[in-house]
Amino acid sequence: MHIKSIHNNLYETYMSLTSSRSFSLCAAAALALAVHAPVAAQTIKLGLSVPLSGAGANWGKGGEWLCQQAAAEIAKEGGVKVSGKVYNFECVAYDNKYNAADGTRVAQTLLSRDKVRFIGGSLGTAPVRALQSRTERESVLLFTVAWGASIKGPQYPLTFTQMNTPNEISLPLVRQITRSQPQIKTVALLNPNDATGQETEQIARKAWAAAGVKVVSSDWYERGSSEFQPIATKLSAQKPDAVDLCASPPSDAGLVFKELSALGWNGVKVVEVGTGAEGLLATGGTAVEGAYLGAAVTFDGPQVTLRQRALNEGARALLGESLNAVQIGFYDSVKALRAAMEKAQSVEPEAVAKMLPSVTFDSFYGKSAFGGKETYGTPQQMLVPVIVTQVRSGKLVEVARLVPQELRVRGVQ
Repeated sequence: MHIKSIHNNLYETYMSLTSSRSFSLCAAAALALAVHAPVAAQTIKLGLSVPLSGAGANWGKGGEWLCQQAAAEIAKEGGVKVSGKVYNFECVAYDNKYNAADGTRVAQTLLSRDKVRFIGGSLGTAPVRALQSRTERESVLLFTVAWGASIKGPQYPLTFTQMNTPNEISLPLVRQITRSQPQIKTVALLNPNDATGQETEQIARKAWAAAGVKVVSSDWYERGSSEFQPIATKLSAQKPDAVDLCASPPSDAGLVFKELSALGWNGVKVVEVGTGAEGLLATGGTAVEGAYLGAAVTFDGPQVTLRQRALNEGARALLGESLNAVQIGFYDSVKALRAAMEKAQSVEPEAVAKMLPSVTFDSFYGKSAFGGKETYGTPQQMLVPVIVTQVRSGKLVEVARLVPQELRVRGVQ
């Protein structure tokens, strides 16, 4: 064999080995990247049926914003991890205008068009009933802040309540008020004339009776009303020691108290499911001084965390008022869903619903869970503190924070 031929053979062998080695290195590098590359997150839509116009618009807008904040936090933390996959949440809201007809339209849009399988929050007993009539039948998990007890129970296994309702608020609130205001012997009630108001009235009546206070009258008004002088005249004529506006939204409650003040009535003011001082003060001014609220939250004091303050400041920039318990429910439901999905290792609504009663999760208020079986026949009520507040010198002050006994017994708080 010639020297040149030997040289050529050696060169070809070297190149062949080099090419194979390079290919192997590239393949190994590609495999390593594939192993360590983040899994692309899939999206789970959370439908929201809320008022985005009218008197309850701030509740709906605030709820939508908090749902988005919770979803963003979860995405930042790496998403929801289920069976080797990663999921992020997307909040999709439509205006139910706080009535059954529009609630039916929103249900159609969310379930038929958007194919939503999880309702991250819904507001208003009448529109929620319209939505629930389909969610239970179509295996869609439903979260709601609606106060009606009629939408809960063993016959609704896919429905969960994401805030305190009159059933959780009324009795401890009234007990707290009557202990500090023992002169209260009579009370007059006023509610919106709709499903929410009608159910709240029954619960409020029982709470005052349990405290030994006589209900001297119970009246109604239509949502959207702006003239409250005739109603105030009727309430004042009873000369009650207290007036409880029960399920009335803050803007309406402020107007009623203003009219009562003009008539010379100066008793104890209560809004059992009152959600904020700003709305009260905006329409009632100094006439709302001393009013007790059962569903509002304060953001002053050492008990408030940096994250709570940051969320409240963001909401104030958007809404012009502080967060309240109604809106906060839309944050908590997202956190509860993640906990249940990860524990169930499933994103199927029925599997997640079965797991929710057994999870503990980080709510806006701290550690939380689900309970209420003794009241509703099934544990579908989110357990969070009842925060009793009062308007003092034009500011909302926390009077008491009442942690549910069920949470204490379970050692969650």
